[in-house]
Amino acid sequence: MRPVDIGRWVLALGFVGAGGLHVVAPAMYDPAMPPWVPLPRAMILISGVAEVAGGVGLMQRSPRLRRWAGWGLVALLVAVYPANVWMALAEIGGPAWLLWGRLPLQGALIAAVLVATGTRRT
Repeated sequence: MRPVDIGRWVLALGFVGAGGLHVVAPAMYDPAMPPWVPLPRAMILISGVAEVAGGVGLMQRSPRLRRWAGWGLVALLVAVYPANVWMALAEIGGPAWLLWGRLPLQGALIAAVLVATGTRRT
């Protein structure tokens, strides 16, 4: 197994795990929802299902399906970024240094998804 394949599986399991938590324990994410998001519980559940679907998509043998899953995950990561900024501004969910520090990691995660799906070369 190539390093990129191992990375893809690590990402896949991470997305399935995180998405599963959104679905089975949505109350855990309630404090993280910005007040301007409509139907916050529904958004938590929808994002969880999207994470699980994307993670499962990364596990597929078909490179085409993996690329589609990758683009879906990139869209999801971009869509939730404003909420992550809001969490940092409001200092919700941890110490400020951690909340601000994770914001650039979102870009790294996007890049990792693109590399792992063959959409972007290293």
